[in-house]
Amino acid sequence: MHPSTTAALSLRRYGASRGSHAHDHFQILVGLDGVLELEVEGRGRRVGAGDGWVVTPGERHDFESRAGSRCLVLDTAQDLWAQCAGRSPMAPQLLSLARYLALCVTQAPPPAAALHHAPALLLEAWGPSVPNGRRRTIDWPALAAWAQAHWHRPLSVADLAAVACLSPSQFAQRCRDEQGMAAMQWLRSQRLQQARQLRSSGLGAAETARRTGYRSPSALTAALRQR
Repeated sequence: MHPSTTAALSLRRYGASRGSHAHDHFQILVGLDGVLELEVEGRGRRVGAGDGWVVTPGERHDFESRAGSRCLVLDTAQDLWAQCAGRSPMAPQLLSLARYLALCVTQAPPPAAALHHAPALLLEAWGPSVPNGRRRTIDWPALAAWAQAHWHRPLSVADLAAVACLSPSQFAQRCRDEQGMAAMQWLRSQRLQQARQLRSSGLGAAETARRTGYRSPSALTAALRQR
């Protein structure tokens, strides 16, 4: 599996057959039952129910489970996980969260909202993402580009927070601190800015409204005039 900016959640069973590999993305393991024996770059680690571990890109790791075990596994390229490497998750509710997400993975079709927010929830379970009170910079241009690619559906603060790997409350506060406005106000300003650019390039009102998620050309016109 080679994720880029996306994350993949899966439920995996491990047995007595010893495996060994490395990959170019982060792999987050959360134990559901049984015990998974890990050896990461020569260091031993046991992942039991409610335990978790972060395997970083390029780390060769051996794994086996003599009595069998199950783990919730997140494969992701999100580099915030680098700050969680080498330490166990802090949240006592991790096992309950992992069991819920494992249930979601097995449903057909799986609940889209649960899987969408799973990476941020698991990251939060590891505790503060940056030590000593320092905060990771939010890539606002990249976040704006992501929003522009998703105007076809309603977007919420929780959606933006999940992309930034923050909780909704953390993201809302960061938006007020760094952008000087509420998160939904920032989102509306991004949509309006793109609509204005499209109209300035000569695109018709109907097509601009369709591309930027306004319900009608008249709603777009009203928003532009109000602005």
